[in-house]
Amino acid sequence: MNASGATHLHRRDVLKQLAGLAATAPFFVPGRALGAEDKVAASERITLGHIGCGGRGTALFRSMQHLAAAQSVAAADCYANRRQAIAAVCKGTAYADFRELLARGDIDAVVIATPDHWHVPIGVIAARAGKDVYIEKPLGVSIEQDLAMQKVIEDSGRVFQYGTQQRSIPHCWNGCELVRRGAIGKLKAIEVDAPNGGSGGSTAEAPIPAGFDFNMWCGPAPSRTYTADLCKTPGTYWVYDYSIGYLGGWGAHPLDIMVWGSDADLTGPVVVEGTGAIPTEGLYDTVYNWDMKIKLGQVDLVFRPGADRTRFIGTDGWIQVARGAQHNAASDPAFDPKVLLEPLVPEPESLQVSTNHSANFIDAVKTRKTPVSNIADAVRSDILSLLCDIAVRTGEKITWDPVKRALLNPSQRAKAMFSRPIRGPWTL
Repeated sequence: MNASGATHLHRRDVLKQLAGLAATAPFFVPGRALGAEDKVAASERITLGHIGCGGRGTALFRSMQHLAAAQSVAAADCYANRRQAIAAVCKGTAYADFRELLARGDIDAVVIATPDHWHVPIGVIAARAGKDVYIEKPLGVSIEQDLAMQKVIEDSGRVFQYGTQQRSIPHCWNGCELVRRGAIGKLKAIEVDAPNGGSGGSTAEAPIPAGFDFNMWCGPAPSRTYTADLCKTPGTYWVYDYSIGYLGGWGAHPLDIMVWGSDADLTGPVVVEGTGAIPTEGLYDTVYNWDMKIKLGQVDLVFRPGADRTRFIGTDGWIQVARGAQHNAASDPAFDPKVLLEPLVPEPESLQVSTNHSANFIDAVKTRKTPVSNIADAVRSDILSLLCDIAVRTGEKITWDPVKRALLNPSQRAKAMFSRPIRGPWTL
């Protein structure tokens, strides 16, 4: 191990570790990612630090390696093997403490793919350190965190990209653009589905793995007994101390499409009510089997477990937007299904066009333009999932003022859920 804390691993061992972290497509790192000569001069590349190097973090690292204008130079993670593997591949430096990575003056931007409870605390520190930030969804674990993140980004002028990659899928742009152009007439209702959560998980104490800083992993969230299911999928996303579950973790995707395709959530008070199950035994304790009924001004929104999809229903038909495909009611005589097959030409007021989420972020860092998944929209969609969590856990009808960005006449229980305690020494 060198003075920086990075262990020099054999390349074969590195690739084995990366394959274990994200078993997807073959890993290829082009020469430009290692500082080799390329069309983009080294002095003009955006230098990246990666904070959170698990499965999703590794996938994002991989996506950045194919961009000529980007160069990864550092990695931070609570697991030694994860940070060392990423750092070794990009010939960068591995850090046990992300603050050391953020202290480097030669890093332009960071990619944050930690567990949910760390997204905003690290994002706030990074923006204040002068770094542009890419943050995986969901955003915060409380409304207070979301608003704090937005304020820091707006006050600092940093670039923010949210990890809602559907905005860089052409057919998702096409579907949302059609809705905004009035192809289905006046918007009446929206249906949103997201994959469900669940119950279970071992609560038995287990030994903390070697090379894993569990206290740092817990960070601003409560410290608790380590168990075999706590720090891996789905435990990372289904334990309430560290997440709100798939209400936000998966709901962020279709709810973001709802925001992108309409501004219904800004047209009047948002009124949220519904039911859901909360496990009382086992490790997992986030909401699942939810059934939410939401009023967005005059538009009705139903949010339930299911496939990842958003359906916009108008007076003249409907359009459904999902990762895999885009559909409309072909049997509806009031709507021409051929409209989905006709390529749209972007207009001056059209939604931003992006075909590569990572490249869109790097371009925004270089040009200082707003990325396709901006902070304001991230906060809008994330707050909807947080309002659902509050409604289920309190059993109350929750009303949100999107202009004042405040709960209206909240009960003491609802008001208490506006924020979450933060374990020291961490703060917002």
